[in-house]
Amino acid sequence: MEKSVVKETCMIRDLPAEERPRERMMHYGPSSMSNTDLLAIILRTGSNKLPVQRLSEQVLTHFEGLHGIVNSTIEEITAIKGIGTAKAVQIMAAIELGRRIARQKRSAIFIIKGPEDVADYMMDELRHLKQEVFVCIYLNTKNQVIGHERITMGSLNSSIVHPREIFKGALKRSSASLICVHNHPSGDPNPSREDIVVTKRLVEAGEILGIDVLDHIIIGDNTYYSLKEKGHM
Repeated sequence: MEKSVVKETCMIRDLPAEERPRERMMHYGPSSMSNTDLLAIILRTGSNKLPVQRLSEQVLTHFEGLHGIVNSTIEEITAIKGIGTAKAVQIMAAIELGRRIARQKRSAIFIIKGPEDVADYMMDELRHLKQEVFVCIYLNTKNQVIGHERITMGSLNSSIVHPREIFKGALKRSSASLICVHNHPSGDPNPSREDIVVTKRLVEAGEILGIDVLDHIIIGDNTYYSLKEKGHM
């Protein structure tokens, strides 16, 4: 006589009360939660014979932390055993909500007083990207941000980052000045020779047009480099 195999899905409610991340969040607050706990709450259920906490750990290990998950696709997430389309969509939805909250925060009046303000403004958008992106931040006479625009994607060089594209957005917005920003996917924000050459070229073009290029900030992994602060412009 064959034994019937009953497959059970491991849910958070199956854990002892003191181990349930949802209850711990309610008691201690979200800041007390680990990345594994937060992901377990999003996933809600585990897979066959794999508790949701272990599944969360497996996802984080696969992507080497949150950094990898942020840039993942649904196909990459569902490649993990125990993660189906529904769970992958839940993860992607949580990531997108985080992105929208960050963008909404930036939409308020933001004044640039120094390179650290530029880093605060752009860090979340650029630090996790897998390829270089060049962004211009446009300012009014009070150094308030009146907009920012992605100019290019790809390795930075003088043929890609052309003054015509940089200053077209500034003229359209009647900007008094602008700040250039780009990321280094390696996480190391130190400038290349090409970074410095391009920056000097843009400064010279800005002088002709009467639009100041105040700085060029390179974003790394939770760090930044100011070419103005380091004497390159």
